[in-house]
Amino acid sequence: MRILRKIRRTLKVHYGLENFNSLECAVATTGTFDGVHLGHEKILSQLVKKAREVGGESVLLTFSPHPRLVLQPDVPLELLSSIEEKTTLLAHSGLDHLIIQPFTKEFSRTPSLEFVREILVNTIGVKHLVIGYDHHFGRNREGSFDHLKEFGPIYGFEVEEISALDIEHTNVSSTKVREALNQGNVTLANDYLGYPYSLTGTVIYGDQIGRTLGFPTANIRIDFKHKLIPQDGVYAVWAIHKGIRYKAMANIGGRPTVGALNRSIEVHLCDHSLELYNQVIQFEIHHRLRSVEQFNTLDELKQQLKKDKELALSLLA
Repeated sequence: MRILRKIRRTLKVHYGLENFNSLECAVATTGTFDGVHLGHEKILSQLVKKAREVGGESVLLTFSPHPRLVLQPDVPLELLSSIEEKTTLLAHSGLDHLIIQPFTKEFSRTPSLEFVREILVNTIGVKHLVIGYDHHFGRNREGSFDHLKEFGPIYGFEVEEISALDIEHTNVSSTKVREALNQGNVTLANDYLGYPYSLTGTVIYGDQIGRTLGFPTANIRIDFKHKLIPQDGVYAVWAIHKGIRYKAMANIGGRPTVGALNRSIEVHLCDHSLELYNQVIQFEIHHRLRSVEQFNTLDELKQQLKKDKELALSLLA
């Protein structure tokens, strides 16, 4: 698992192509980069390396909202990262420029040739293009690697395709990360991502049943409505508040023992008690402890919570 660390190079974020000044030598890539997983990291690493080799600047053109939310609004889509989370992750990549282009139906109708000529070449100043395997662009995803190879000599840029990245013979993709999380397999998802998957939300008032059991919890309202929530269960997590990390456990799902069947997210700090109402908290999900269960009595639930806490503390040690 890769360690996210501070890069001396400061990422410049540009909101919209109209706010970007064309570069003399841009080494660029495009895509949604949802989750910024290991497959994305390979593309970004090659992008940054190439930019240094040719004395250029590395550029990622991404889109917000996610194109599928615009083109298929009636089809549910759960995402691994909000644009803010994505920007934070990309800040550790060594990238020079991030362009966040508003994605609209009008923008989606841009023909592939116009996308290359007007956006990549004239607006960004691309001299080298680095793309992932099976990359498509332009109206109806009509543009492909073959089109880019064809356009390159005409408009004066080179194109390089990164082959599929395999982890134990499985291609890394945002779809596979989502599948792992939906199955509760956070270990596999974190391996694909290269860092712990996390959720961020605001602490809201709950029914305070946990407090009566000796396990006070912070009830979390996830701020990004399209954020993928892992499969229901109890998890060992690291909670982060104002830059301080706390060992914790989280319950995702209902609480059938107390008659609460609606899906909710609760986090219990194992060794601390904080007043967190209306404050933002993030938690990294490291291990799945068990499924959500219904117990015959509150005392049985309390005993299980003690076991969960003991296991969480040992796994997070």
